[in-house]
Amino acid sequence: MTDITHVESDVPLDVWDPDVAPMVERMRQSGATSFRTVGVQGVRNNLESIVRPTGPAMASVHDADCEGPGGPIPLRIYRPPTAPGSGAPALVWFHGGGMIMGSLDSFDRLARDVAAATGAVVVNVDYRLAPEHRYPAGHDDAYAALCWVNRHADQIGVDRARIGVGGDSAGGGLAAATALRSRDEHGPNICQQIMFYPGLERPVDRPSMRRFGNSAFLTVDDITWMKNLYLGDDPALDDEYGSPALATDLAGLPPAIVVTGFADPLRDGVEEYGRRLQDAGVPTAILRYPGVGHGFAMQTSTVARARTAMAEVGALAAARFSAGQADSTVSG
Repeated sequence: MTDITHVESDVPLDVWDPDVAPMVERMRQSGATSFRTVGVQGVRNNLESIVRPTGPAMASVHDADCEGPGGPIPLRIYRPPTAPGSGAPALVWFHGGGMIMGSLDSFDRLARDVAAATGAVVVNVDYRLAPEHRYPAGHDDAYAALCWVNRHADQIGVDRARIGVGGDSAGGGLAAATALRSRDEHGPNICQQIMFYPGLERPVDRPSMRRFGNSAFLTVDDITWMKNLYLGDDPALDDEYGSPALATDLAGLPPAIVVTGFADPLRDGVEEYGRRLQDAGVPTAILRYPGVGHGFAMQTSTVARARTAMAEVGALAAARFSAGQADSTVSG
């Protein structure tokens, strides 16, 4: 890991979208402290206590379990009204939270938004969290969930040829790692990967990390602390499934949608990964949204630009699923 040479002391309010700036100002006035200071249980409690408006209505929502290497993995399956009762596309979805927090409940709104926007059945995965379960526990659970959806596609009414993976933040990193592993182990076919500002690496000295490393939504210290809790303190031990940016070969991966916010410290590393996918011949859309920072996909109830991003990403994903259906029909 490269040391960050200089991190700006603050992010000016005029950087933020008009819907976001008041939120940032409130956070500053409240004297929000670092994740490290609050501690693991504190950040978990804070995330779970946030009250979000109920997301889009679903045709059905039900809980299930899948077999995992550490025991049953809880799942929550969302079928949007536009999805057929059988043969629907599916997204195996991994929630954010830095690999140390988050649950099916705290990410219920986001799962509903993704299902409504993409028209896909979303299988939200409650993978094990650090520090109780360090790497590779979360990654192993993510891959096990993909394999379960592939095996049980008929039972849950989805098209085995149109299963994608996706996630936000840490979950986006899990999606990238799951795609890498499935390629390497000749596992289930993945139709596409959707990554909202994925956590792909430890902090690296990049312009976005220097300029936005003290953002109200995520700081360099937050990232370092959470990465250490999940991966351990020694970066020399990292591998490409824990830190997908370390992967040297990205050829043969599924088509990708890579999404960033302008004021996210992770922005430049995420976009570099997207360009590397493109260079490896992987069809990849790289979408950057102005005025927003890390976690903006969780802000659809209050931020118009987040709603726009969700609609645009959903349309791209739906088009890829439609192309996958056509390909399946032709090959069949």
